[in-house]
Amino acid sequence: MERTGTILRGREFEPVEGRVVIDDDGRIEAIEEESVENDDLILPAFVNAHTHIGDSIAKEAGGGLSLEELVAPPDGLKHRLLRDASQDDLAAAMRRSLQFMQRAGTAACLDFREGGVEGVRTLENAASDLAIDALSFARGSIDAMHAGDGFGASGANDDSFDRERTATREAGKPFGIHAGEVDESDINPALDLNPDFLVHMVHPERVHLERLADSEVPIVVCPRSNLVTDVGLSPYEDLHERTTLALGTDNVMLNSPSMFREMAFLAKLSTLPAAEILRMATINGAEIAGLEYGLVEPGREARLLVLDGDSDNLAGARDPVRAVVRRAGVDDVREVISGVDDESTR
Repeated sequence: MERTGTILRGREFEPVEGRVVIDDDGRIEAIEEESVENDDLILPAFVNAHTHIGDSIAKEAGGGLSLEELVAPPDGLKHRLLRDASQDDLAAAMRRSLQFMQRAGTAACLDFREGGVEGVRTLENAASDLAIDALSFARGSIDAMHAGDGFGASGANDDSFDRERTATREAGKPFGIHAGEVDESDINPALDLNPDFLVHMVHPERVHLERLADSEVPIVVCPRSNLVTDVGLSPYEDLHERTTLALGTDNVMLNSPSMFREMAFLAKLSTLPAAEILRMATINGAEIAGLEYGLVEPGREARLLVLDGDSDNLAGARDPVRAVVRRAGVDDVREVISGVDDESTR
């Protein structure tokens, strides 16, 4: 299999005119530079580094509620709705969100998974036969972590999580934790756990920034969610100077799980370069999860997004990276390649 067009190659997304050759094992065999008569843009498919897709049963519920009233365990609106829903209803709603993400160019999501072992199984059911890797960062128990792909802690003010952190190390699985979303009080305890990544970091103080520079713990930022919940916005430039950033869409209750929208929003409220924001939406999230894709390079798994560069929205774009980050959308998607022909979506 091969695709032609302008290829955004490597970590710098260098625009290369030519073709991507994909072997029978679904890996990129070669990138061949040559003149082609095709305006398509070929780039890595997205990795959504933080989601809560169980909320798919309650999109746009809870308008006007505070963050605590919306999502705080155990009795925030979200958790009450989750308890009242059947596993079949949850799986059906999550599947709709996963189908949207797949169609909109997302190859994987890192889902902080409620419901223990049963919640992990529900997500597996929702994702069955879809060409998207829905990874469970389970919570609720160590058994749930073993059943899933890692552990996703709510926050260091809710519990110590020492046992869970030890268990993830022994299992060789990643440990992520919310930190600094509402205030700074849970940041130091979260960093004390030596997590594999943090989520949010809206309110770091100088001491936390210094610790980040020393530890280089990656951070997943969720700009639209933080704006909706009125907790503030992360100091993106300060964080970027000190560590690796990835991008997530957070609760489906609050936002559509569109990486196009998340990138465009971040691009227009920060001074981060477009190439850095695209890295946040692709390779940086992939590396947090230990995935083999996120870049268009020979030897990588071919999880690719093909955009129609001659769409009414993208035609005439002078800078393809800026165009992808600031203006592209699901209507520009021509194809999502998931490694082999029969798993591609058009």
